[in-house]
Amino acid sequence: MLFRNLILIFTLLFFTNKTKAQPPKYSNDFMYIGVDARALGLGSAVSAGVSDLTAGYYNPAGLIHIPNTFQVGFMHAEYFAGIAKYDYLSAAFPFDSNRNALGISVIRFAVDDIPNTLSLLEPDGSVNYDNVKSFSVGDYGILLSYARRFNNRFSVGGNAKVVHHKAGSFAKSWGFGIDLGAQYFLRDWRFGISIKDITSTFNAWSFGFSEEDLATFQLTGNEIPNNNLEITLPRIILAVGYSKAWKKIELNTELNIDLTTDGKRNTLFGFDPISFDPHLGLELGFAKTVYVRTGINNIQRELNEDATKTKITVAPNAGVGLKIKTIAIDYAFTDPGARSQTNYSHIISAKIGINKKQR
Repeated sequence: MLFRNLILIFTLLFFTNKTKAQPPKYSNDFMYIGVDARALGLGSAVSAGVSDLTAGYYNPAGLIHIPNTFQVGFMHAEYFAGIAKYDYLSAAFPFDSNRNALGISVIRFAVDDIPNTLSLLEPDGSVNYDNVKSFSVGDYGILLSYARRFNNRFSVGGNAKVVHHKAGSFAKSWGFGIDLGAQYFLRDWRFGISIKDITSTFNAWSFGFSEEDLATFQLTGNEIPNNNLEITLPRIILAVGYSKAWKKIELNTELNIDLTTDGKRNTLFGFDPISFDPHLGLELGFAKTVYVRTGINNIQRELNEDATKTKITVAPNAGVGLKIKTIAIDYAFTDPGARSQTNYSHIISAKIGINKKQR
């Protein structure tokens, strides 16, 4: 019943949004890069079975399954040969006899120390490098998460999130949105649904330029932006996973399908207005200590070099993990989705638990 209600809510919201002007594609896309080396090594296919503090990002319903009375995690990554810095910090804890859980996640994706050369030239045409200052362009996200368990099989959760963009003193925006999710466990099977930006996330942009900046823009023929509103439409993640444990071997595999609603995308199944983006992950664990992972995502249709045929490309990912008592350290070799000569990045993350939770 809950799943049908969620789909109904999404359908009403989706068709309401279609009556408005079509928003831009890839709005707030930094919120979908993925977090945590374990998940990234699995191609971010974790929404059905996620059971630690990263559930606040992937599917808030999974927060109810964190194995400790308090858990904290962090990740640092660098993309585009170290130009862009990507950081993630999270904490979560259960309460009320493990029937409820709360979490908070903070994300930052930024490029720092960008030189501002707008005032490089003096009025007489001479160059003055002392006028060059640096600034940062950053995207920030804060997720406040809540999860509730109804029984040992079924849980739901939600996020209230704040999104902030800042480009030095030139531009900034604030946005607010809501995510919902649910998980259902049936023997060795895991089912999940996560709806991001279910009410659409509205980002209000404002711009601030000095008279000197405006004069430079006009002189160089650059368009001066106006304050506006940017909308991020809902995204649905449907997930199914299978887990099996033997004496000292553990198997986890999962398939996720992302449904985006902001127009035709370059995905395996791209339509207007809905595109389907599948991704798959596989994990083997040994003695609950060592883990080996692989996954595929970013499955796209691309034209060949002479633009005569379409080919399908995939981004394979790999990772390993080490868990000692309540400390987990994970590594992933993954593609953030940028089509450049420096696609792959090394990702390291850690999770630390305090006290094992009493079941």
